[in-house]
Amino acid sequence: MCKAGAKVADICAAGDAMIEAEAAKCFRNKDPKTGLVIEKGIAFPVCCSVNSVIGHFSPLADDTTTLAEGDMVKIDLGCHIDGFIATGATTVVAGENPVRAVTGVQADLIACANTCFELAMRLIRPGHKVSEVPPALAKVAEAYGCNLVEGVMTHQMRQFIIDGQKVVLNRPMPDQRVQDHEFEQNEVYAIDIVVSSGEGKSRVQDEKQTTVYKRDVAVDYNVKGQAARSVITEVNRRFPTTPFNMRSLEGKTGQVRLGLAECISHGMLSQYPVLHEKKDALVAQIKGTVLLMPNGSDRITKSPLPEAQSTKAVEDADIKALLATSVSSKKRRNKKKN
Repeated sequence: MCKAGAKVADICAAGDAMIEAEAAKCFRNKDPKTGLVIEKGIAFPVCCSVNSVIGHFSPLADDTTTLAEGDMVKIDLGCHIDGFIATGATTVVAGENPVRAVTGVQADLIACANTCFELAMRLIRPGHKVSEVPPALAKVAEAYGCNLVEGVMTHQMRQFIIDGQKVVLNRPMPDQRVQDHEFEQNEVYAIDIVVSSGEGKSRVQDEKQTTVYKRDVAVDYNVKGQAARSVITEVNRRFPTTPFNMRSLEGKTGQVRLGLAECISHGMLSQYPVLHEKKDALVAQIKGTVLLMPNGSDRITKSPLPEAQSTKAVEDADIKALLATSVSSKKRRNKKKN
């Protein structure tokens, strides 16, 4: 759908509808242990962030933003079945063939993001530590003349938890650090790489652009307004643990916004604001869900990418050697004889 003239709101709405439809086909019967219907559907609403927009742009139907030929579009989304979440993001270039070959800055950004992702997969392995990842990513970004975007994190995920306690901060800053951890077998991570042709600094330009929210299950409060009660009742019923878009809520837009505002003021909801780089910058994103399995890393979400015909490449010998290694183990168990 990412072609010139396409309306971004239509792409996001169509994406959400597709997730719901495909998830509905899975596990139609009730859970045999509990007798309950298995929860499934959207784990993160579809976002289409264009050019200098870093992320979380998922506008409502009345938004008129359309794509132009050559726009860089970051498509970010997530689904879940029984709370087991898979997220992914890719970058395409709007046009008749959104995954056609690209050159110049667009190629540098896509090649950089993809190389960073491949490198992160090889570092986010049992026995390695969180602190090993950012310095290696910085070398790749430097090689391609790009900047990692500040504040972007790779999150551990667990059942019904999209943002677990173990995180990798791609670009640590003096005022922003995370605790060092060792990666362990059977953990699940959403490796998220976002790179920019600009400074890599994100900013909120208009709070009214925010449409994505998540319930904070640790906060309980009896809201007073009728609009807020309607919103939080619906959120608790339909989106108790995963992010959602306000277009998914029932009711008139004005009343929904009023209800959301009261819930946010009491800490019951957290926001995913639309983040921007400087206006003349371009931003690329690649995200994938990776399982740290006994036989190696298993990437379970992957999307097509444009062919990036970049003139730049990584020259660091250690990084090149690591990228040349396999992400899976070739060891096989010997079958026992009867």
